[in-house]
Amino acid sequence: MRLVVQKFGGSSLATASLRQKVVWHVKQAKAKGYSLVVVVSALGRKGDPYATDTLQDFLAQTVPALPPRETDLLLSCGECIAAAVVAAELQHAGCNAVALTGWQAGIITDEHFGRAEIKRIKKENLLRLLQDDKIAVVAGFQGVTEEGEITTLGRGGSDITAVALGAALEADFVEIYSDVAAVMTADPRLVPEAKPIMHMGYQEILQMAQEGAKVIHPRAVDIALQYNLPLVLKKTGEDSEGTVVSHQQQRENFSFHRPQIVTGITHITGLAQVQILADLSEAKLEEVLAALSKEGISIDLISFSPEEKMFTIDAKQSKKAAQLLQDLGITAKVEPGFAKVTVVGSGMRGTPGVMLRVVTALNKAKTQIMQTADSHVNISCLVREEHVAAAVRALHAEFALHERNNVSVKLL
Repeated sequence: MRLVVQKFGGSSLATASLRQKVVWHVKQAKAKGYSLVVVVSALGRKGDPYATDTLQDFLAQTVPALPPRETDLLLSCGECIAAAVVAAELQHAGCNAVALTGWQAGIITDEHFGRAEIKRIKKENLLRLLQDDKIAVVAGFQGVTEEGEITTLGRGGSDITAVALGAALEADFVEIYSDVAAVMTADPRLVPEAKPIMHMGYQEILQMAQEGAKVIHPRAVDIALQYNLPLVLKKTGEDSEGTVVSHQQQRENFSFHRPQIVTGITHITGLAQVQILADLSEAKLEEVLAALSKEGISIDLISFSPEEKMFTIDAKQSKKAAQLLQDLGITAKVEPGFAKVTVVGSGMRGTPGVMLRVVTALNKAKTQIMQTADSHVNISCLVREEHVAAAVRALHAEFALHERNNVSVKLL
């Protein structure tokens, strides 16, 4: 069976005219001989009647302390509505489509309401529908526990649904449709000359997703990497190639040249820097980290040495973190107003001078580096929030990403 999983985000489903573009994509895939599973998010975005954020706002205004179980039950309705609407529109267009909830699609999760993880997928119902040449339209973002309780997978969970189903059903590839044509070398709102990236490896897209590029859920990339499942990120309503994420490389005119050093520049705003000004014992540091974790405060850009302890947090949690540290008797400076700018690229591995170029570019942009962190495929710099646009533009220019030589990869 030649199988494709197509996932459509809420912005691709908001209006009847947009949903007709979804029908067009489905018909195109069927015409090429593929069996299809279509995964849908809730219709529209915040403010639209059935969007997940709208349902969350309704909850907050009605019953501020609704239990997690009932919250998940309510939030799962958005995707169920979308699945029923899309299936009906496909039927009207002559397609043999069936709408399924997460549990009808066999998605079994753990018991963590609001952030459940998929444990396994019971494929029998989906396989039977596909063998009967039916299109399965699955409500994303949701599953069911072994005991039959409805759960949701967290923000961006429909990406996880689509890739998990693709892995379980051994799909040829998974198409992720949204309102952008491809992954870009930087945010085009900051860098108008940013270019589309036609092909990326899993580690590169994973780093970009984790470091601020809102292109796909990082957990979905993890699953795709684990099962070597190609992904295609493209725009709803366009017949463009989009960005292919895979291990595959273009072999035409093959040569042993090094890959492009940098793939793209990402950024995250709204951060606060925490500097612990007192010398801490290992036991006291462990106590601090445990307290932060218990309060749900995630830390990043971690720089620990005997002389200093620094890290970043979400700026919205600044006051909570400051109070927590004070309660523990820790002298600390918690300062909001920061952003993280990240250079991503597998070509950096083993290439000397990359950090020099980063520092040089930011110096030219008169942007002070407050903190750094790096791995084999990224270098992150903490900068003042007001300098983020200049920093992104400077790094994009330094690595000549506007001259990127794009080579597409064809999926059979």
